[in-house]
Amino acid sequence: MTDEKSPISAARARAIFAPWKGVPAVVLAVSGGPDSVALMWLAARWRRAQKRGPRLIAVTVDHGLRKEAAREARDVKRLARTLGLEHRTLRWQGTKPKTGVQAAAREARYRLLAQAARATGAMHVATAHTRDDQAETLLMRLLRGSGITGLSAMAAETERDGMRLTRPLLEISKSELIATLEAAGIAFADDPTNRDPAFTRPRLRALMPALEEEGADARTLARLASRLARANAAVEVLAD
Repeated sequence: MTDEKSPISAARARAIFAPWKGVPAVVLAVSGGPDSVALMWLAARWRRAQKRGPRLIAVTVDHGLRKEAAREARDVKRLARTLGLEHRTLRWQGTKPKTGVQAAAREARYRLLAQAARATGAMHVATAHTRDDQAETLLMRLLRGSGITGLSAMAAETERDGMRLTRPLLEISKSELIATLEAAGIAFADDPTNRDPAFTRPRLRALMPALEEEGADARTLARLASRLARANAAVEVLAD
C-alpha cells in the first residue's frame, strides 16, 4: 500500500500513463486546481522520458462564473509553457442558468473539451478525477437511489461526445497529488466553490472524516464502486 502523503514516483507515473504510448494526442483538462495541475505535471514529466509518445495539449475552460478564473487560466498557461506543453483557454459563452449551474457548467466543459480534441486531432481527453472524487460520486448516487449501474460510479475510460474520456488518476488520492506538487514546488489554485455547502459534493466531502472513523474511507468506497462495476458488467453479459 502506498503512503497517502508521498509524491507520485516516476515509476508509478510510467504505469499510470503506459496506456497512452500508442495514442497520437491527448487533451488534458486543467482547471488550475491541485488535481488537474498534478495531472499536467505528471503527464509532462512522463512524456519527456519517452522516445515516442502522444502530443499533450492542456486545455482550461473558463466558465465565466468566478472573477478569479481568468487569472487561473493564465497561470495554467504559464506553467504549461514551462513544461513544454501547448495550452488553450476556452470560454463558456452565453447566458448562464439560474438553477442547476454546476450541472450545466459540467456539460459545457465536456462539450468544449470535445471541441478542443477534434480541433487538435486528439481522440482522448483526460480529466483529473481522483479516488476521493470516486468515493463522493458513489455517495451522491447512493443518496439518489441509483441502481447497480449508477453505483458503479465513474469508469476509468468511457465514450463521450465522440471522444474517449479517460481518468488516469482514479486510483490516486488527492493527498498524494498535493504531496507531488509540494515536492516539485508547483503552485495551484484554490476554488472556494469546492467548499461551498450550497452544493451537494462539498457537503458530502465535509462528512468524509466522520465516515472514515466508521471505516468508510475513500479507498473503501472506491473499492466498492469497482466491485459494483464488475458486477454490473457480469449482469450485462448475462442479459446479452
